[in-house]
Amino acid sequence: MFVIERLDAREILDSRGRPTVLTECVLRGGIRGIASVPSGASTGAAEAVELRDGDRRRYCGLGCRKAVANIQGKLNLALKGKACESQEDFDARLVTLDDTPDKSRLGANAILAVSLAFARAAAAAKAEELWHYFSGLAGVTPGSLPRLTINLFSGGKHAGQQVAIQDVLIVPVSADTVDDSLAMSWEVYQTAAEISLRRYGMRLLRADEGGMAPPFRTPEEMIETAIEAIENAGLQSGEDVALAIDVAASHFHSPDGYRIGDELLCSEGMIDRLKQWIVAYPLVSIEDGLAEDDWQSWPGLLSAIGDRALVLGDDLLCTNAARIQRAIKSSACNALLSKVNQVGTLTEACEALQLARGAGWQITVSVRSGETEDIWPADLAFGWGADQFKNGSLTQSERLAKYNRFLAIESETSLPTNAWPRGSRQQ
Repeated sequence: MFVIERLDAREILDSRGRPTVLTECVLRGGIRGIASVPSGASTGAAEAVELRDGDRRRYCGLGCRKAVANIQGKLNLALKGKACESQEDFDARLVTLDDTPDKSRLGANAILAVSLAFARAAAAAKAEELWHYFSGLAGVTPGSLPRLTINLFSGGKHAGQQVAIQDVLIVPVSADTVDDSLAMSWEVYQTAAEISLRRYGMRLLRADEGGMAPPFRTPEEMIETAIEAIENAGLQSGEDVALAIDVAASHFHSPDGYRIGDELLCSEGMIDRLKQWIVAYPLVSIEDGLAEDDWQSWPGLLSAIGDRALVLGDDLLCTNAARIQRAIKSSACNALLSKVNQVGTLTEACEALQLARGAGWQITVSVRSGETEDIWPADLAFGWGADQFKNGSLTQSERLAKYNRFLAIESETSLPTNAWPRGSRQQ
């Protein structure tokens, strides 16, 4: 039983210099938990709603003072002195207090910050590592660490939209440890930086998640440059390091079709293009290959490439149980990108994870483009037994803090890195 003594909050800045929310939860006896929440740039239409101030004179309307006030006011008043038996009990009270389907009354940023701060305090009260507390919520006993998928090049909304697709990520598939995965990826990142300078005259300028953003003319050029960087690092593409792409197709889709450069593709044409890439390149994961509202075409995408790569749903699913259930029923995906702030509470995100697991899907736990230096996503990915972890590149403290947390967990547990799923092609 956990008795809430008080909730407090303040506005802080995320990795893009935009406001977000930090919350403190104090339990009776003085045990406290502090947590901060991220914010996304590439957001799905079905995501829970962040509460922003809307005052254009301050942070162009992006301030979070209203969300902070809701924590200090309505949530604190409603929960102060209340006893909660579990995380599920606590989160259920948050959902009831908001009483909207999209968390728009109190704000998903306020609700998640409070949910996470309570989790930290509860873990401290039980003298548990945070990952162990998370594993108890999901009923998981971790046997390995997630395989890392590391941002190398960015386009779309994460960069200057110089190319349609959003990210090309490297996946160190031959590495057995997080330590080896990071060392291998660092070598590739350095050779990619050398190529960017030599070919594009571009010094090491970074996109939101730390990836480089040279002026690629086409998605193919972006992917082929990543392969070149792998090979220049003395590694074999597909055998040592594979690739994953975040297409983020919703952002270049319209009623007319999918606009890639000068081409306008119908849904079938977009599926054909992705299939061509799967055949030509060592791609093992395709995220949001079609638009979030193109439901009728997703089963065709899974049928076309699902035996060779993960068909990963992000904007399509929004870590939302109803949308995941629809995707399972229609055979739209074989993997979930789990972002806790898309849904609002730890309990709801855990329910989404268990639903996807029940369908035999792979799970990638992901951070957001606007992150903080809080390391809870690493504990969550490990504690929930995620297959992969998507955290951005090997730069910037908000990314490195999570990788360093994995190194600590690896040292403490001596567990290996999760194997890449069988059936996903390595060339």
